[in-house]
Amino acid sequence: MSSIFTKIVNGEIPCYKIAEDEKYLAFLDVNPNAKGHTLCIPKQEIDKFFDIEDDLYLGLMAFSKKVAIALEKTVPCLRIGMSVVGLEVPHAHVHLIPLNTMDDIRFQKKVVLSKEEFEALAQDIKSNL
Repeated sequence: MSSIFTKIVNGEIPCYKIAEDEKYLAFLDVNPNAKGHTLCIPKQEIDKFFDIEDDLYLGLMAFSKKVAIALEKTVPCLRIGMSVVGLEVPHAHVHLIPLNTMDDIRFQKKVVLSKEEFEALAQDIKSNL
């Protein structure tokens, strides 16, 4: 059975897309820790992060860096944090989270945004890529 992220890659589930190329996809997390919380994934479904083959892994890091730079230009924050957890969705992914406090990366407090806020934010981040 395909992961929710594979369904997003295949267009079966909509997302607030930030960036995409032939191997990777970045989109806003719909249950964000902070405004701008973005997920970067390889399009290839791989369950465990460290099972990613080296070239794809390095490419994901470079792709994530590009997205993080655009995110930092868009969302006021002290820095962009990166987290790899891997328990909630069986598809390797990187969390990019705008940070102002350590609580922003702890996955305990969530921010609620409207559909319109998500759409505008996605567009703003894209414009800084």
